Amino acid sequence: MECMRVYRRKVDEATAERASLHQSLAAGEAEIAALTAALGADSSPQLKVNKWTVSLNDRMSSATNLLEELRAMKAERSKQFAAIRSEIDKISTEISGRSYGYDNSPRASEFDEHDVTIRRLNEYRTRLSSLQKEKSDRLHRVLEHVTEVHSLCDVLGEDFIAIVNEVHPGLHETADPGKPTSISDSTLASLSQVVAMLTSEKTKRAAMLREAVVPLVELWDLMDSPEEERRSFRKATAVLRPAREEALSSGVLSIATIKKTEEEVERLTRLKAGRMKELVLKRRLELESICRSMHVEPDTSTVPEKSIALIDSGLVNPSELMASIDEQIAKAKEEQQSRKEIMDKINKWLLACEEEKWLEEYNLDENRFNTGRIARLNLKRAEKARLIINKIPAMIDNLMSRTLVWETERNKPFLYDGARLVAVLEEHKQARLRQEEERRRLREQKKLRTLFSEKEAMPHLKRPGSSFGRATEPCNMSRKRVDAAPPSVRSSSGSSGSSGGGGGAADPFRPRSSAAAGSGAAGHCGEFFRSGGARRLSAATPFNYVAVSKGGGGGGGGLSSSMMS
Repeated sequence: MECMRVYRRKVDEATAERASLHQSLAAGEAEIAALTAALGADSSPQLKVNKWTVSLNDRMSSATNLLEELRAMKAERSKQFAAIRSEIDKISTEISGRSYGYDNSPRASEFDEHDVTIRRLNEYRTRLSSLQKEKSDRLHRVLEHVTEVHSLCDVLGEDFIAIVNEVHPGLHETADPGKPTSISDSTLASLSQVVAMLTSEKTKRAAMLREAVVPLVELWDLMDSPEEERRSFRKATAVLRPAREEALSSGVLSIATIKKTEEEVERLTRLKAGRMKELVLKRRLELESICRSMHVEPDTSTVPEKSIALIDSGLVNPSELMASIDEQIAKAKEEQQSRKEIMDKINKWLLACEEEKWLEEYNLDENRFNTGRIARLNLKRAEKARLIINKIPAMIDNLMSRTLVWETERNKPFLYDGARLVAVLEEHKQARLRQEEERRRLREQKKLRTLFSEKEAMPHLKRPGSSFGRATEPCNMSRKRVDAAPPSVRSSSGSSGSSGGGGGAADPFRPRSSAAAGSGAAGHCGEFFRSGGARRLSAATPFNYVAVSKGGGGGGGGLSSSMMS
C-alpha cells in the first residue's frame, strides 16, 4: 500500500509538472505568437518543433530560446522606433512652433507597441525623412530671410539684433547656441513681413537720397567742387546708378546720411550765388583758351563784361548762362578736333617759314664760312633749311587742298586769326611768284648791266665807218641818245639797289643780294600771321611793287616789308 501511495504521488507530481510545462509552453507559444505578430512574420524566426516526436522538455527549451531571441529583437526594434519617434516629435514641434514635451504632442499617442514591424518602421523613417527635408527647407528660408534682413539693416543703418529679436530671440549669431533656430510658420511669416517692410523703407529712402544727390552732383559740376569735398559723398552717388543699387555700401541709406546730404545741398546752394560770377569767368576763359589754340575768335554773346552785367541785373539765370557757355565749349572742342589736321599742317608750314627767315639772315652773315663748331652746325642747319624750303610750295598746295575739303564738308570758311586761310595761302603763293619774277628781272638787269660795263671798258675800239657816221645833226643827236641809254639804265638800277639797302650797302646786282632775294619775303610768313597780317591779306590788298623794287638784299627784304605792312 505504501508503494502504491508513493507511486500515485509520483504520478500526480509528474502529471502536475507536465501540466505546468504544458501551461508554460502554451504561454511561451502565445507570447512567441504575439511577438512574431508584432515583429512581423517575415522578419522574425519561427518555432519549428514537431510536438509528436520531440519531448516536452525539448519543446520547452526551444520555445524559451526563441522567446528570448524575439524579446531581444522587439527591444531593439522598440529602441529604433523610440529614436525615430523622438526625432519626429522634435522636428514636428519645431515646425509647429510649440515647446518640446507639450501635453498635446502626438509623440505618445501615435506609437503602437503591438506594431513594430519593418513596414511600420519604414513608414516612420519615411515620415522622418520628409520632416527633415521640410526642416532643411525651412531653415534655408529662415537663413535667407535673416541674411536679407541683415543686409537691409546694414544699408539702412538700423539695429539688426533689435529687429530680429522682435521676431525670435534665437535668430541672430549672439543667441544661445544650444537653442535650435526657429523654423515655425509664425517665424517665417514674421521674417517675410520684416523683409517686406525693410525693402519698402529702402525704396523710400533711396528716393529721398536720390532727390538730394541729383542737385548735389549738379552743384558739384556747376561750381567745380574739389575732390576733397566730393569724396565724403561719393558712396551716396551710387544711388543714381540703378544697376548698382543692390550693392550699396553700409549706412548709405541711413537717416543720418540723407540728412547730411541735404545739408550739403543747402550749403552749396547758398554758395552758388556768390561763386557764379567766378564760375562764369572761368568757363569763359576756358572757351577763349580753346579758341586761342585754334586761332579763331570766341563767341561774343558771352563775353565777361556782358555776362557779369546780365547776372547782376538778374535778366538771366546763371545756370542757363553756364549751360550756354558749356555748349559753346562743346562746339569749340568739336571744331578743334576737326581742325587738328589742318592746324598741324599750318604749324609745319610756319616752322618752314621760320627756317626760311633764318636762312635769309644766315646768307647775309659775312662770317658764315668761318671755321669752328658753331659755323659747322649752322652750315648743317642751312642745308636742312634749304631742303625744307623747297617743300614749302607743296606744303601750301596740300594745305589749301585740305582746307577746301574742310570748308566743303563744314559749309563755312576756315578762318585763322580772323582771315580766311585759303585767301592767305593764295596771297602768300602769289607773293612768292612775284618774288620769283622779281629775281628773274634782277638777273636780266644784272646781265644787261654787265654787257654795258664790258662795252664801256673797251674805249680803244673804234666803230666801223659808215654813212651813218656822216649823217646830219639830227641823226647825230639820235645816236647820242642811244649811246646815253646804258648810263640811264645803270643809273636807274643803281638807285633801286641803293635805296632798298640803306645807303647803297646792299647792291641788288651783287650775288649775295640775289641769294637773299631767293629766301626773303616768304621767310616772314610766321611773323605775318603773328602780327595780324592775315587779317589784312583777307581784304585782298594790292601788292606793293615799289616796295619790292626797293627791297634790301636784292628785293627780298622789300617783299617781306610789303607783307608785314
